[in-house]
Amino acid sequence: MQADFKKFTLQFKKPMRTSRSTLFARDIFILALQNKERMGLGECAPLKGLSIDDRSGFEDKLQEVCKLLNQGANPSDLDLSGWPAIRFGLEAALMDLENGGKRLLFENDFAKGTQTIPTNGLIVMADKDDMLEQVFNKVKLGFNCVKIKIGALDFGSECDFLSEIRKKFLPEQIELRLDANGVFEADSALDKLQRLAEFEIHSIEQPIKAGQWQAMARLCAVSPIPIALDEELIGILEPTAKEELLRTIKPQYIILKPTIVGGLKASMGWIDNARKLNIGFWVTSALESNIGLNIISQWASTLNLKMPQGLGTGELFTANFRSPLKIIDGQLTCASSNGWDNLAALADLKLTEA
Repeated sequence: MQADFKKFTLQFKKPMRTSRSTLFARDIFILALQNKERMGLGECAPLKGLSIDDRSGFEDKLQEVCKLLNQGANPSDLDLSGWPAIRFGLEAALMDLENGGKRLLFENDFAKGTQTIPTNGLIVMADKDDMLEQVFNKVKLGFNCVKIKIGALDFGSECDFLSEIRKKFLPEQIELRLDANGVFEADSALDKLQRLAEFEIHSIEQPIKAGQWQAMARLCAVSPIPIALDEELIGILEPTAKEELLRTIKPQYIILKPTIVGGLKASMGWIDNARKLNIGFWVTSALESNIGLNIISQWASTLNLKMPQGLGTGELFTANFRSPLKIIDGQLTCASSNGWDNLAALADLKLTEA
């Protein structure tokens, strides 16, 4: 087996603003494991400003991993504890290779195109009119759930924005999920959640910054809006630590991003703990290319999930890898089995304009 990787830069159609920063482009690394004519692909793509492996030395570590694999190292013997994105990419590339190198990790109804995954539409931070237009467009496209990143406007303007949406659409028509990215202060967060509850919000992600377990626990206990932990899961790797966090905070939901939490097996560790404690969850991509999105979507399809997932990010880029994944009426669909480019080598992999 030979290992290699290739770097790509994906350009966003619209600047990706969060309360932390603004992204205009996204660097990703595609890891290829080749055994004769078979080639398994994985994606290693730490998210800027969020992943613990978004740091200098990432590409050097990836080179080291490939060198060790090419020297015959057993993948399970590699120390990737501080490199969750590489762990995810390697895990997925091995699965793809073992299944024939056809981007088919799980041969199920989703992969066959006969099962779909309900998905929320992502509303990118912008001014009020732009965000309202995004919501209306998502509804026209058939989405019945949208995730809105908040923190771009002052709080009063964001409430006005949500009020405008609710004047147009009832909760039965459109489910609103908010993503605060930790923008609220712990001592005033409850007041803001009580105000936001007027707009019949399904859930809010990470209302206060991660690392404040006791403050988050108090908030989860009394919040009128269910709270979903996101950034709080980052860097928690040991099984006992995962259980301790969930038992302490007792959130209503957790959000699984395999690239950020260390892969599919690591995500299953979170899910096992969540199910044991009656905590809900959903799966979200983290701005990966269509290769990473395909891996996450196929895995999510094995979990028998009914609520909308966060898997609509493949259409955010001006160019992406050709794939069978499509969003139709708010449902992620694997439209055909031959939607991928034929690859004889990693050098053949290329981006195609949307």
